Amino acid sequence: MTHVFTAPHQGSDSTARSGHEQVAFCQDPRSGLQAIIAIYSTALGPSLGGTRFYPYGSEDEALADVLRLSAAMAYKNALAGLDHGGGKAVIIGNPAELKSEALLRAYGRFIDSLGGRYITACDVGTYSEDMDVIARESRWVTGRTAAYGGAGDSSVLTALGVFAGLRAAAGHVWGSPSLRGRRVGVEGVGKVGRKLVSHLVEDGAEVVICDVSAAAVDGVRARHPEVEVVASAADLLAAGLDVFAPCALGGSVDDQVAATLEAKVICGGANNQLAHPGVEKLLADRGILYAPDYVVNAGGVIQVADELAGFSFERARARAEQIFGTTTRIFQIADSDGVPPSAAADRLAEQRMADVGRLRGIWLGS
Repeated sequence: MTHVFTAPHQGSDSTARSGHEQVAFCQDPRSGLQAIIAIYSTALGPSLGGTRFYPYGSEDEALADVLRLSAAMAYKNALAGLDHGGGKAVIIGNPAELKSEALLRAYGRFIDSLGGRYITACDVGTYSEDMDVIARESRWVTGRTAAYGGAGDSSVLTALGVFAGLRAAAGHVWGSPSLRGRRVGVEGVGKVGRKLVSHLVEDGAEVVICDVSAAAVDGVRARHPEVEVVASAADLLAAGLDVFAPCALGGSVDDQVAATLEAKVICGGANNQLAHPGVEKLLADRGILYAPDYVVNAGGVIQVADELAGFSFERARARAEQIFGTTTRIFQIADSDGVPPSAAADRLAEQRMADVGRLRGIWLGS
């Protein structure tokens, strides 16, 4: 196995501009492992973020993705009140073809070589069972199965956090933190989306859903027959919504959606919902409130972080419910400072990283 560590302001131009503390390129030719681990910041503690296993078109594409994702994790973890910095890893390749015990264990050796500066978990293309294998080579792993002391499915608290963010948005727009009587469109009813639908139905919302998977739709309808189903995302956006909740792929809110959406609130579980940063300004100009996705969908990382201390569902749930207060505060800052909610969220995260991170400079003696 070989690895190369890239210090800040060295290596590729994109690495130099990113401000990351450390980027590690990891290779094990015998197992086919080709991975990149990016640590954006450890100001608040060891970096925490999932491992994405994906068939990138090139190493440059993978590098760009891991740099972006690890920076986003630093802000997500800070706003979630966690004592963790931001990190992320990508394994390059098709997991259906390349994933093996040897590859995962080789990857675990590289994680271990970082000495706890990076803690991994699940992401696209990796699962709790994979974390169990990686953990055979390193203790810096979370998101494990319940059989191995982990917390299991993190979508429970992810959905709870998104619902907390929705309640905060409703309170800001309509004066009451309730979705009762509001027409909410949920795009994507996989693990997080379907649990969010349950919260919405219980709160009295009128729910409309769509998903490319007929099985996912049937699963929701079996539990909630009152939910309305439409055939496509375009049909959902045209369904007279009060709230749009993207819970599928990222980039679903583009210029066209921003120009035509009737809903007053966008708040969902998907990552990177805005096609580009300028979309938020377009939404604000039309009076549409956007709840930053990395704020409201932090329930999953809250859960895996809690697992590191010996998982307590009640403790993790209590922290996920605090997303309501954090989101409310972000909306208040945005209004008072005249900035979009994402800018307000970034300021709040950067303030915590600076204020708490400064304490690491206080000498504690030997």
